Amino acid sequence: MLSRAVTENSEQLVPLDAGNPAGVSRTRFFGLDAAALAARMTEAGEPAWRGRQLAEALYRQRVAELDDITTLPKTLRQRLKDEGCAVGRPGIAQVFQSADGTERYLVQCPGQDAQTGVPGDRSIVAGVETVETVWMPEGDDGESGDGSEAEGNEPELQRRPGKTWDRATICVSSQIGCAVNCQFCLTARLGLQRNLSAGEIAGQAIAVFERHGVEVGSDRVNLVFMGMGEPFLNYDHFMAAVRLLVEEVGLSPQRMTVSTSGIVPGIERFAQEPAAVRPKLAISLNAPNDLVRGEIMPINGKWPIEAVMDAVRQVWLRPRERITFEYVLLGGVTDRPEHAQEVARLLRRTGLPVKVNLIAWNPGPGIEYAMPRPEAVERFRGILAGEGIPTYVRRTRGRDIFAACGQLKRTVEG
Repeated sequence: MLSRAVTENSEQLVPLDAGNPAGVSRTRFFGLDAAALAARMTEAGEPAWRGRQLAEALYRQRVAELDDITTLPKTLRQRLKDEGCAVGRPGIAQVFQSADGTERYLVQCPGQDAQTGVPGDRSIVAGVETVETVWMPEGDDGESGDGSEAEGNEPELQRRPGKTWDRATICVSSQIGCAVNCQFCLTARLGLQRNLSAGEIAGQAIAVFERHGVEVGSDRVNLVFMGMGEPFLNYDHFMAAVRLLVEEVGLSPQRMTVSTSGIVPGIERFAQEPAAVRPKLAISLNAPNDLVRGEIMPINGKWPIEAVMDAVRQVWLRPRERITFEYVLLGGVTDRPEHAQEVARLLRRTGLPVKVNLIAWNPGPGIEYAMPRPEAVERFRGILAGEGIPTYVRRTRGRDIFAACGQLKRTVEG
């Protein structure tokens, strides 16, 4: 049965977009693709090819201010500014650094500047609303075994002078807060505050690229849409962000993974996306059956496991690609040997090429679960592997700064 919090906001679970992002200005260019920018230039009395110049500056050169787009005439830049236009790219407002090298960012959202009114909300930095993004140098091994180019099997790349990492993973948010209300997740405590626009989603990645000097096409950087929010409840803006990253920034969709709690209509739409822009798919399973899953993930009352599996079977996979099933191990709740055996039977019945990522639960204040014992994690992994299911344990990154899986709540206290 759905919890009261989810039931009262059930309209957030049926549409794939819970309303347009609040306060998005027509004068912000970041988030528009080359065609839309060309249309804006035409409206301004300029040739359409000015739109391509603008797109190149925003997404390839990562220019943050109109004054710095030197391919546009100075008179045009001034006129655009006088008319209230701006780049409007999200920027990093605050940085938290972990002992393991992970960084968690509060990224400013230019679409809305007002306080949210949520009691105890610490999301406002210098008057700007924020969302969370995480940088993990050397990644967390989440892409291992998924059958894509992101596994790290590419030829060795020469490390540039001053570069301290060989590969990295960026965890990106799609909403501020979340409506799904998974009982083990800190983000659920925020509820859903609003959807992010395509520019606000893609802009998180660009802001982190800029901070770390990422060279697209050369550096091994993976994006995971596993931060705050449920991407498939903000489907149109999420996929628009993916298209920006693929078509304008130049990222491969095989270096992106989107995680869903099991929003069946969203999975069905996702199955229709062309491979040229479709990220890899991860399903947050987290339990061996509907009874246990319904207790920790109220969304299961709307879309139970079999409905999710039926939708996933519609996704046409690339050669060697596997569906990832994420499984959070809650001590004494989902980490027993019989649970592992049940998960193995469940995944074999799907008939899909699958892999499992095991995630040891990351604690958060006010959440009454226990971390699994290391031996329970290894036993669970061994049972699944023994049943022929490729299984990996995701490395915990940034737990000391509330950057680990399930901890994103814009915490600013130590």
